[in-house]
Order: sequence, then structure tokens, then C-alpha cells
Amino acid sequence: MKMIKNIILLITLFSGLLINGQEKKININESKIKWIGKEITTKIHFGSLKFNNGKIILNNDQIIGGDFSVDMKSLVDEDLSGKSKQYLENHLKSDDFFGVEKYPTASLNISSSNKISNNKHKINGILTIKNIAHPISFVLTFNDLGAFAKMTFDRSKYDVKYRSASFFSDLGDKLIYDNIDVEVTLIF
Repeated sequence: MKMIKNIILLITLFSGLLINGQEKKININESKIKWIGKEITTKIHFGSLKFNNGKIILNNDQIIGGDFSVDMKSLVDEDLSGKSKQYLENHLKSDDFFGVEKYPTASLNISSSNKISNNKHKINGILTIKNIAHPISFVLTFNDLGAFAKMTFDRSKYDVKYRSASFFSDLGDKLIYDNIDVEVTLIF
């Protein structure tokens, strides 16, 4: 009897989340992902990626979940042109970096959040790149069109070794910093 009561309680709680929860799906054509990578010589490369899909789940203006999938094959460099651009894009897509043929998607799953202010939330989640998952935290700010977030991840934690001081010594001016900055604009 106690087991039946527990099952009914779980169903009631789950149903309440579905009824009270509001799912905000992103517009994948208008939402944007900008990446920024830096070399020790102060050379900065930046570009973009596209979403496969994504959503945030709210309950009483509190983020209670969400997930996003990124098309790694959509990786584009936006600071170069011509052969240099093509070379860098192909290199970033290769096994030296993100191996997009073997790992065509990256994902973010929101596990919890804390409301900082009316429109700001500290997000805790799991970022998965190359099938390697690590916790990540960042601030997401809602605005009139959707939301904006800046986050930084350490590429070496995702087995992206090329010219990384975490894997190689004596790189000198060939070093590429491990931290990759990401700016995300979500349009709902």
C-alpha cells in the first residue's frame, strides 16, 4: 500500500511540473553562438556555430531545466577570409581540435539554477563536447527578445590537445590558450 501511495505522489509531482512548467523553445535560425579563441601572441580568432535545437523550462519564473544541442559541423571562422579561413575551419573541425565527423554535436543540459535578480539566473549544467561531460556554471540574462549568456570552458578537459600547455611544454609563441569564450544569444 505504501508503494502505491509513493507512486501516486510521484505521478502527482511530475504532473504538477508539466502543468506549471513553461517550455521556451529557441528559434534555431535567429539564435546565435559566437566562439572566441586566443593564442599567446594576442592573436584572436572568432566565429560561430548553429543550434540543432534547444529549450529552457521555467516554473514560476525559475529555470528548472533545459537542454541545447549544437551542430559542430556548422563551425565557421569569421575573422579570416580566403584560404586562411578555409584552412582554420578545416583544422578546427579535424581530430586535432573538435573531430566533428566523429562528434557532430555538443550539448548543454541545465541541471539547476539560482535566481540572481528579476532577469538574471546563475545556471549550473553539464557541457558535453566530444562525448566528454563536465560541469559548467554561467549567468543567463533574459531580455525583451530572449536571453543572453557568456560562458568559458577549458578545451583541454574535452581532449582538445592541439598546442595546449596542458598537454605540451615548450610551445613558446605557438601556444593556444585552453579557455574558449562563448557568447550565446537565445531568441524564443
